[in-house]
Amino acid sequence: MSALVLAEHTDGALSPSTLATVTAAAALGGDVHVLVAGGSDAVAAEAAKVAGVTKVLLANDAALAHQLPENVAPLVVGLMANYDAFLAPSTSNGKNIAPRVAALLDVMQVSDIMSVEGPKTFTRPIYAGNAIATVESTDAKLVITVRTTGFEKAADSGGSASVEVVSGAADAGLSSFVSAEIAKSERPELTAARVIVSGGRALKDGPTFEAIITPLADKLGAAIGASRAAVDAGYVPNDYQVGQTGKIVAPELYIAIGISGAIQHLAGMKDSKVIVAINKDADAPIFQVADYGLVGDLFTLVPELTGKL
Repeated sequence: MSALVLAEHTDGALSPSTLATVTAAAALGGDVHVLVAGGSDAVAAEAAKVAGVTKVLLANDAALAHQLPENVAPLVVGLMANYDAFLAPSTSNGKNIAPRVAALLDVMQVSDIMSVEGPKTFTRPIYAGNAIATVESTDAKLVITVRTTGFEKAADSGGSASVEVVSGAADAGLSSFVSAEIAKSERPELTAARVIVSGGRALKDGPTFEAIITPLADKLGAAIGASRAAVDAGYVPNDYQVGQTGKIVAPELYIAIGISGAIQHLAGMKDSKVIVAINKDADAPIFQVADYGLVGDLFTLVPELTGKL
């Protein structure tokens, strides 16, 4: 089964989410090609080195410069005559493009897959991750979004795929790029971090969040996350949010501080390898998924922990 993977790229570099999506595509059992839409020669060359990729398609027409989904989707549909499956990472970009591709192909979309059980059989979370459904598609063409935390990342070296330039569709004229405000940080990107320190509403306000969470994250070289309640309260920006309506993460170590463990938050982090919870409520739901739990006042415990590191 031949598969076309949509490359996720920012600032002229391939995103780690693409590597996990390549792994999912390889599990289908056929050739894996990668589409770099609106990217540079450097991104295409980087994609060509990914293990398991046999061809890279580079479409760098002006209309694709900002990967507007209204322009990328017709390009993908035009290429799908040669492929059995289209896969995109479950990022905001992937989830913006894949449904349009599915609609234009008149097929169902299989969303947020966590594993490949057969050529057209997959598992995916439902009910905020509290149940895992096994689904099978009967469509001739597959359109899939991939929960990248469920798959190992393909090696970013060792491959020697060819690069072929393809022409994109003309500007659909349905949307236009105005501007992008991209947060810059020396910390690891949240979805790719090995260690994440997250804070919740119990941290009271933005300055307190900064004073408690940041020193610990600095000691651990960690990314900083937050619960939806902390984001809604204005403690931190939206791009810090971990959860069903935020970012899905699976770091080696996840430290939840002052987070009760609402279902929507657990859906975003419960695949973490090791979970540490600090909360004064011994009955907080977060302790049901935590590997290590510390019951007590976070305003005493966290500075003490930071001082010991």
